[in-house]
Amino acid sequence: MTTQASPKITPPGAGQEPELLVLARNGDRDAFASLYNEHAPEVARYIRVRVCDAYLAEDLVQETFLRALGRISTFTWQGRNFGAWLVTIARNLITDHLRSARARLETVVGDILDADTTVDSAETAGLRVLATAEAVETVRTALLKLTPEQAGALQLRFLGELSIAETATAMGRTEGSIKLLTHRGMASLRTRMAVAA
Repeated sequence: MTTQASPKITPPGAGQEPELLVLARNGDRDAFASLYNEHAPEVARYIRVRVCDAYLAEDLVQETFLRALGRISTFTWQGRNFGAWLVTIARNLITDHLRSARARLETVVGDILDADTTVDSAETAGLRVLATAEAVETVRTALLKLTPEQAGALQLRFLGELSIAETATAMGRTEGSIKLLTHRGMASLRTRMAVAA
């Protein structure tokens, strides 16, 4: 029995589009699977720090790659990391989710009841969950009132734990503009959080 040798992928030169991207854009499923395997952990980490529900995070990771697969033919290589494009898709999905009224009204009752079966413990756990949910909602509301660029910079820098350089790459901006967006966003957040308190 003979086995087919997989095509040898050559690393891109300076400014040259990676061969995996070319193959994936031309419909090669194995190439897209390789891109998925390479970038899924990064996308999952980005989403998990922004979404409290693990199941929702998994769904958003899958939706990110489904959208990427559907749009891979429109992807234009600009010399940036392919992962930055995926993170942009994920960021847009999270923003859409947070803006939907249904997402704001969801309550995970199972988490409260699974904490303890006794009424007193369930009530205590429920109060903790509600207090945490209120704090998270206050931050989310404040983030939604920032400009999209400020909110994106803050989310990438502090929730995504990206460096200034990584944030600049993900957002397609200069490091100086990321510093300015972060500074202005934090100042605005402090003001809004003080008013809400």
